[in-house]
Amino acid sequence: MNNEFKKGLLLAGFGSFWWGFFGVIYFKYIAFIGHIELVVHRCLWTTFTLMITTYYFSKWNIFFKIIKVKSNLFYLFISGILIFINWGVWIFAIATDRIIDASFGYFIMPILSVMLGYIFFKEELNKKRIFSILLVLFSILFLLLVSIKSLPWVGIIVAFSWSFYNLIRKKINVDTDIGLLIESLFILPIALTAFYVITNNGYNDFQLSNPPMMLFIFLAGPMTVIPLFLYVRGVELCGLGPAGMIFYITPTFQFLLGYFYYNEPFSITKLVSFILIWIAVIIYLKDLNDAN
Repeated sequence: MNNEFKKGLLLAGFGSFWWGFFGVIYFKYIAFIGHIELVVHRCLWTTFTLMITTYYFSKWNIFFKIIKVKSNLFYLFISGILIFINWGVWIFAIATDRIIDASFGYFIMPILSVMLGYIFFKEELNKKRIFSILLVLFSILFLLLVSIKSLPWVGIIVAFSWSFYNLIRKKINVDTDIGLLIESLFILPIALTAFYVITNNGYNDFQLSNPPMMLFIFLAGPMTVIPLFLYVRGVELCGLGPAGMIFYITPTFQFLLGYFYYNEPFSITKLVSFILIWIAVIIYLKDLNDAN
């Protein structure tokens, strides 16, 4: 195991840990401002942060090269809507004590991505991956049949929005951060309009009279961008397979925080469904490890 590979594992691991631990703690703590305003500020300050990093890393030439291709703009517009949905639903989950449900989505997301890869890119599936996919689908069906109230809708929306997001981004070859900047610029008018309405009606917590709170809310941008940079760099150094395995740090810590720290309810029905998901994940990771 060379040093670059080890560095990649470390970076991907820290990025995943950041998403699963620091991200949950931060967004949960600041959720008192309301999930709508929080989503708005995440969009605003992510865009602002990415503009700074694009300037710092001298990537504006890459930015303009990408936007000259109409097909890139079309796909990035669609992926921008998907990531907006993903951010919105995830923050809603954090604000309404559904962190465990959100973790359900991130547990099944990689396996759903395998299914979408087969459907849209004709990627090969072996028996183990087919079994993993069937277990995931069965776990969702189990919750639906036993009690529709137990179905973790937010997790399912998070999983499908992120899976389709990755699917679309796979169709175009663009830098992750520059692609996210363009996506953020597409959803920026929505965020600005919502921010105007919130401010105009006096519902905003982001105020010039409260600089500490302004700074804390601004951190929604770096809290989104920093783990992205860490994880993407980790993928570059250690590869997609190992980084994909490490990603499961994210939903694991989300689940642990939701259950042990925030004392979210966890029914027997959900426990059975999660056990099915964990079995599917173990089978998938074992197969991924064998393939690499």
